[in-house]
Amino acid sequence: MKASRIAAATVVAGSAVLALSAPAFAHVTVQPEGTAAKGGYAVVDFKVPNERDNASTTQLEVNLPADHPIASVMPQPVPGWKVAVTKSKLAKPLTMHGEKIDEAVTKVTWTADGKGIEPGYFQKFPLSLGALPEDTDQLAFKAIQTYSDKEVVRWIEVTQKGQDEPENPAPVLELSAATDDHHGSASPAAAGTSGRSGQTAAADDSDNGTDDTARVLGVAGIVIGVAGVAYGVLAGRRRTAA
Repeated sequence: MKASRIAAATVVAGSAVLALSAPAFAHVTVQPEGTAAKGGYAVVDFKVPNERDNASTTQLEVNLPADHPIASVMPQPVPGWKVAVTKSKLAKPLTMHGEKIDEAVTKVTWTADGKGIEPGYFQKFPLSLGALPEDTDQLAFKAIQTYSDKEVVRWIEVTQKGQDEPENPAPVLELSAATDDHHGSASPAAAGTSGRSGQTAAADDSDNGTDDTARVLGVAGIVIGVAGVAYGVLAGRRRTAA
């Protein structure tokens, strides 16, 4: 009985390793190229993975935060994609370089004019943003991902402090402390020269280091579980034979 209990415990431990090592559900994210300092400018990349095996991503819609409007928003051209910029009137005008601005970009939409993001690949969509707000630590961008089979995934849920990440979290840009020159890592003109475009194989992304670790842990959990079962069976047979 003792050997059987040990085997059962080992199997449970192996299953726990598998559960903990399962790769995180991939979703649309946003990261700065360099830093995104409060009060400055930054080029940020919206990373869009294709999570389907039988459909391509053909459109991405990114909605900018209405509570923190950004005066300058410029997309970088992405080969194979058309971009549309939507502006709206502001309830409260912004002041930029001494001039009042009564409208700002509220939405940017990329639409594939080819195959889009095929299964097993991801795409980065760069935007130049500025000036970034100084009265918040982060910006949430609600994104809508559309597939070639007409499926729509809404990455619009904002993670609440102290709570687990929602099923479809909105991309969140973390802002660093303001710099002395208030220009951050990029000026408005940097959008045309910064960032990388083009479809990139997921296997080539640096994030795969985390996925590889998860796979190794997962295999280790399976091995531990199988070994535990085998040990329990052998121990039981020896006890019976004695």
